[in-house]
Amino acid sequence: MIQTATRRRSPFALISARLFAFLAVLGPGFITANVDNDPGGILTYSQAGAEFGYQLLWTLIPTTIALIVVQEMAARMGAITGKGLSDLIREEFGLRATFFTMVVLGLADFFNIVSEFAGLASGMGIFGASKYIVVPIGAALVWIVIVRGRYKPVERLLIIASLIYFAYPVSAFLAKPNWDLAIKQTFVPVFNSNPAYLVMIVGLIGTTITPWMQFYLQAAVVEKGINRRNYPICRLDVITGCIFTEVIAFFIVVACGATIYHSHHPEITDVAQAAIALRPFAGKFASLLFAAGLINASLLSAAILPLATSYNVCEGLGFESGVDRRFSEAPIFYWLYTLLVGGGAAVVLIPGLPLLKFIIYSQVANGILLPFVLVYMILLINRPRLMGTFKNEPWQNFVAWTTAIIMIVLTAALIYTSLVG
Repeated sequence: MIQTATRRRSPFALISARLFAFLAVLGPGFITANVDNDPGGILTYSQAGAEFGYQLLWTLIPTTIALIVVQEMAARMGAITGKGLSDLIREEFGLRATFFTMVVLGLADFFNIVSEFAGLASGMGIFGASKYIVVPIGAALVWIVIVRGRYKPVERLLIIASLIYFAYPVSAFLAKPNWDLAIKQTFVPVFNSNPAYLVMIVGLIGTTITPWMQFYLQAAVVEKGINRRNYPICRLDVITGCIFTEVIAFFIVVACGATIYHSHHPEITDVAQAAIALRPFAGKFASLLFAAGLINASLLSAAILPLATSYNVCEGLGFESGVDRRFSEAPIFYWLYTLLVGGGAAVVLIPGLPLLKFIIYSQVANGILLPFVLVYMILLINRPRLMGTFKNEPWQNFVAWTTAIIMIVLTAALIYTSLVG
């Protein structure tokens, strides 16, 4: 009788155990992928929908696959080696390669940080708030959360913030799109001879995989204490995050494709314009939800990007790092984080500064570094001395190198179009 009851409970107990194990590991992959939908990413997705309707939705499938491949490699290296990506680059390729990586990544991240606070200013501007008030408050808020918090509470807060991205699917449904056409063009590529169409494809892929993501994800996996035993669940976290962030991108494109695409002014030069432009077509509520998603994305990215840079620099130079350490235990780490947050916010407050150029410059800097990061990662993950039996299988190398080559070609095109255009 007792054995029968135990057997009856065992499926539920097994499911519960697996769910709790997943929730315990959930965090690094989910957060990293969602931060990728920052104001620059939202601007790119909004412009894609506004200018081409649903025609570019098909690009989200290959970019999702590429994102999963690259993110999984970073997470696996962190779990198996117990070291961050900067640590491994310094140990395996020398200080010169590490220094170059840190300098370019630092510049790219700083431009990105400026664009995050610019997004916050734009989003709050919809509600009539002055950037001279909201930007310092936002900077202080993210500084307190990261510097004064500990890893687990901070991670839970960031996961909750990531869920606010559900505002975009609601906005898309309120826009009443042609779902049949949207689904069709998600799976059936649409080819267009317009040069702007190719530029937009490059922009969509270029905003999906960025160098900082790999450094932050691997460092977060190490700090969370994930190892080879619980890595399979961590892999699920990575895949879940990548799919979730691309689903959100899908709804952003759909929302703007169903509304702004049919207007006479599809050009979007400020991400807040997309929220304002939704109002006549989808209603005030949809517009406010879009703006709320932008504000949340700005704050989330403004917290994580400086953190990624701090991890990268401190790992590369051998300084103590980590949110679980106190200020006195990792002073370089926290001072660097403070300077990045404060400096990024201060730049946004300069009157008349062309903030859109910072987004373009950050894409160029990311483009310069991304090919190096991808090649470093592939070389590192194939070294048996580091990875043992967890190194890439032949099919994984094929997918990884294909992804790297495609990203190098597209990134070169992105740099060219950014500089020439």
